[in-house]
Parts: sequence; structure tokens; C-alpha cells
Amino acid sequence: MAMRPDVAKIRKNFARARANLPLLEHDLANLSAEPSRRRHFPQMARRHVCRRLRLACLAVAPRRPDLGRLLAALNEQRAALGEPPWTGLTTERVLGAASLAAVEAARAAGAEPLRAALRVAVRYSLDLLAEQVPGRTVEVRVPPFAAVQCVEGPRHTRGTPPNVVETDSLTWLDLASGGLTWADALASGRLRASGQRADLSIYLPLFPAAGG
Repeated sequence: MAMRPDVAKIRKNFARARANLPLLEHDLANLSAEPSRRRHFPQMARRHVCRRLRLACLAVAPRRPDLGRLLAALNEQRAALGEPPWTGLTTERVLGAASLAAVEAARAAGAEPLRAALRVAVRYSLDLLAEQVPGRTVEVRVPPFAAVQCVEGPRHTRGTPPNVVETDSLTWLDLASGGLTWADALASGRLRASGQRADLSIYLPLFPAAGG
């Protein structure tokens, strides 16, 4: 059974974080100053900065999917296909899969997918990749919609990742469905992969192509 959030505690932390913002700005200015000023910034004060940052993070609610927006994107694409509005479950995963099916149906009919539904489909398929191949070694980018990290191995935390895969949304969906091979995508220039571990061909496809 899921625990209900402590609303009072959240409000208290948010109020404390807001009250600390002016002090936090001042402290961060000192920490980012030239070395001569940083040397005179007490260690105790640095700990206070970390504490204020933690309070600010507690005051920020975790990201939750906007199911209404996902449903609207799906219904817009279904309407363009001449199909009735969606009446199934409205979870993030189900709406993502339904949007992917609608996008693939539009492509099969020779139509260009609508941007909102395409965004949902890409994010859903990237989430599938991250779920099936968990890790932080490779970053997969499908601009302008989303990026995820996957594949077990050394975790990347700062700067440019050593293993990067980047492609456009339609090419990514073709790869994810098996409609396009990794080698063909590289050869055509539709896919860019850099790094020793950036070959994801053994993990694809993620799902069968439409009609497959």
C-alpha cells in the first residue's frame, strides 16, 4: 500500500527553503568567488549551504506525468487517423504504448505523425530501453524529445558522456521496432554513435514492428 505524503511536512520544508533562498544566494556567491575569498569562507558555513540545498530539494515535488496531456496527444493522433477517442486505461505506460501504436499506424498510412503523439511514443520507447537495459554507461539522445542512460558499466556523472548515441525520432522508432538495422542506420548517416560501448544492436528491437 502506497504511503500518503505528509502534506504538513512538505509545506514546512517548502517554507523553510523559501526563507533560506536569500541566504543561499549569498553563500553560493561566496563559494563561487575567487580562491582568495573562498579560503575565508568557514567550513561550518559550507555545511550550512549544503543543508539549505537539501531543504530546497525536499521542497520540490517529484516529476509526475501529466496524464491529461498524454491522453490529449493520443486522441489527437487517433482523430487524425479517423479513430474514436481512447477509452482504455489511462496510465503512463498504457498511454505511451497506445501513442506508439497510433504513430506507427499513421506512418503505415503514409501520413506524418503529429508532434505531440510522436513525443509520447519516443519517450515511451526510450523508457522501455532504460528498463530493459538498465545502467548509466551509454546516453541515448533523440532530440528534441528525450534522452536516457542505459547499459551496465561505469557510471557517467559529469561532462560529455564517453558513449553517446544520437538520432532523430523516426529513425529511433525504426530501430526500436526492428524496421531498420543498426548497421544500415549508421551507414546512412541517420544514426551517430561514439564510444566503445555505444553499439546497442544486441538490445534491439525493443518491440515488433507494426503488423509484425
